[in-house]
Amino acid sequence: YQYPLMFGLILAFCWCSLVCCSRIYMGMHSILDVIAGFLYAILILVIFHPVVDLIDNFNLTYKYAPLIIISLHLALGIFSFTLDTWSTSRGDTAQILGCGAGVACGSHVNYILGLQLDPPPHSLPLSLSSLTVTVFGKAILRLLIGVIVLLLTKVAMKKATIPLACKIFRIPEGDVRRARQRMEVELPYRYITYGMVGFSLMFIVPCLFHFIGLS
Repeated sequence: YQYPLMFGLILAFCWCSLVCCSRIYMGMHSILDVIAGFLYAILILVIFHPVVDLIDNFNLTYKYAPLIIISLHLALGIFSFTLDTWSTSRGDTAQILGCGAGVACGSHVNYILGLQLDPPPHSLPLSLSSLTVTVFGKAILRLLIGVIVLLLTKVAMKKATIPLACKIFRIPEGDVRRARQRMEVELPYRYITYGMVGFSLMFIVPCLFHFIGLS
């Protein structure tokens, strides 16, 4: 979409500032952590930006891309953490990786089925449509339905994965909070639950919108 450059820069700056300040306010990170994370994000952007189109094309078109994506994300979560004591960082990382894998797999399925394709290059940039009562109402309805579906997906997968992981790895289910701190439970729960949330976001919810005429 075509929008003013200054608007985009202000939005990006405000969003970045809110995220950084919230980490410090919640006591999750120090100021030095936030600065290091910001610089690391710039480094990632510089390295990966030139190959974004190549990675995207591989993700969409390669037959076995979902298997590679899921395996890579699982490996990153499993081998990135060797903790002496439990920390929220492992679960948060697994949650991000799981959601990213789900989004990537949902995009792959959309492409294979010919759904949600990118507009042709000659039609870009798209212009923002005028805001009417109908457009606003459909946007609010899409938001409400989408959030409800994603919340239901999260609840259903959480109720299914935690007991199943406890049963497979023979971990007592009496104290769910303590059980969730075990890697054998935490990683499958986070990966599967938020992987399905990401997949629903990209594939199931748009299909639902198309079915009920809210596309």
